[in-house]
Amino acid sequence: MTIRIGTRASKLALTQTQQTADQLATVGGFPVELVHIKTEGDVRTGSLSQMGGTGVFVAALRDALLAETCDVAVHSLKDLPTGAAVGLSIAATPKRVDVRDVLCARDGLTLAELPGGAKVGTGSPRRAAQLRAARPDIEVLDIRGNVDTRLGRVPGLPGNVTDQVVPGKSCDLDAVVLAAAGLERMDRLDTVSEFFETDVMLPAPGQGALAIECRTADAPQVEGSNGVLAQALAALNDDDTRLAVTAERAVLARLEAGCAAPVGAYAFRKGSILHLEAVVCAVDGTKTVREKKATDGLTEVGATLLGIEVAELLLAAGAAEIADLAAS
Repeated sequence: MTIRIGTRASKLALTQTQQTADQLATVGGFPVELVHIKTEGDVRTGSLSQMGGTGVFVAALRDALLAETCDVAVHSLKDLPTGAAVGLSIAATPKRVDVRDVLCARDGLTLAELPGGAKVGTGSPRRAAQLRAARPDIEVLDIRGNVDTRLGRVPGLPGNVTDQVVPGKSCDLDAVVLAAAGLERMDRLDTVSEFFETDVMLPAPGQGALAIECRTADAPQVEGSNGVLAQALAALNDDDTRLAVTAERAVLARLEAGCAAPVGAYAFRKGSILHLEAVVCAVDGTKTVREKKATDGLTEVGATLLGIEVAELLLAAGAAEIADLAAS
């Protein structure tokens, strides 16, 4: 039995999917093969927030699962819409890596050291809003492209293939903001000039985590599902990661916030307590609402309730008035 694992064909997607495939093969003792799936987000150009947010990277993979073109799909969890997909289940959330956002700037500069008017690129309204809140004097530009393409916009970074300034293509920005997790998986952390702590920039819900999705009948959480694949998926699941991302995604769900809404959330377990902090920002950075709460209910239900409670606090503090939460 060969397990077919669906993936986007970007370098980052292939890297993290291959790592997951190797783990599944080792645990399950079965051969695996990668199936490349082209998604709408890979084909269309333009701003992510204008074409439906990060969810555009998910639909084609889910269709492939339902059509039995593949048996498992690997997603960056922050790309998954919060709504359930009929017939599919998140079978495993492997142990999370670094959740932080990072600055990759010319000359090793930090955010505080960037000169006024510096051009900083990001495709995320959440990052853009928190950048503007921290440094209202810099220019934040919307950019697209894979990790290498984005890093190539900043002159002098390790691994860049050119030092030629081409507006919109290469060496034309002072910095870009990316996720530490992606750079770690691609072995490009040497480009980082600053790791943002969560008091400066809260990550996207689910950032740093992967979601391994399969047809519900094959999921280890389903009673009677004890096949080789289900057992292997269960072995890859990390309970603390699942609790944390469940709480974070519950914030988004309660806010009825889309993938492109300027919302950050980060949960972590410490001892017998699950902590959660979340933020909603005006895209221009002028207003921010931030709330935190904790629970000793270390179950998926407890984590979900924690997320809902924090979302209610955000709404009571005016979150819906300062941000377009429905941004898709």
